[in-house]
Amino acid sequence: MARPYILKFACPDRVGLVAGLAKLMERHDCFIAASRTFGDTETSRFFARLVFHGTTDALPAGLEDDLAEMAHELGADWSVHPEGEAVRTLLMVSKSEHCANTLLYAARRGELPIDVVGIVSNNETLKDDFSHWGLPWFHVPVTKETKPDAEARLFSIVEDTQADLVVLARYMQVLSDEACRRLEKRCINIHHSFLPGFKGARPYHQAHARGVKMIGATAHYVTADLDEGPIITQLTEAIDHTFSPADMIESGRHLEGNALLRAVKAHAEHRIFINSGKTVVFAR
Repeated sequence: MARPYILKFACPDRVGLVAGLAKLMERHDCFIAASRTFGDTETSRFFARLVFHGTTDALPAGLEDDLAEMAHELGADWSVHPEGEAVRTLLMVSKSEHCANTLLYAARRGELPIDVVGIVSNNETLKDDFSHWGLPWFHVPVTKETKPDAEARLFSIVEDTQADLVVLARYMQVLSDEACRRLEKRCINIHHSFLPGFKGARPYHQAHARGVKMIGATAHYVTADLDEGPIITQLTEAIDHTFSPADMIESGRHLEGNALLRAVKAHAEHRIFINSGKTVVFAR
């Protein structure tokens, strides 16, 4: 079979969009192997993800020109990506390794299409724990006074490693508004609560104080509004009155790792669309 590609297409909704995309693919002798579409009646937006291939491994000549013309007429955002192409990813950690290790193991097993280009940390606590992965380790200390310099160093690392995605895998520093803007739609955070509940620091302790009977983890895109970015995945687990904050933290670790894994996988497989502060996340 020829090499498959993924088309992402989003525009104001109207009649005939699915037919129009299908006809365009037919004109270029492309076979549509999988198709997901969604029309949001609240935002009047249309979203489509097509997996397709031509008769050879290369994109058919003129396909992208025709897509660009169609997108211009419809006011659409679109992109084409080779299916399975690894996304260059920079991980950021502080003192907890479980989320980063979940991603690294999944990538090594070939279950997650990312190429981890390095690990950034604001301290050296986990350096030895991650040494067996053989990845570049970047120590970037952060204090209130040095934050601008630290973020300048971070963006230098992003540029040098050519990272297309930054993942805050339990990185416990708040990025500046400017950093969030520069990383818009390409930075994913894991928060250890079921947002929008218990934002900010020590969410398990907040949850314990409220006597919750369910804990959760939320993976979301990073924005300048702390823990308010578009939600990608959420996982929960029932608990009871016997759970201490330490018990919640222990139970929450696997929720955090799995929620982050699902979010990064959806991003790397080009299954996520931003929709007025929310997300559309297609199944595979």
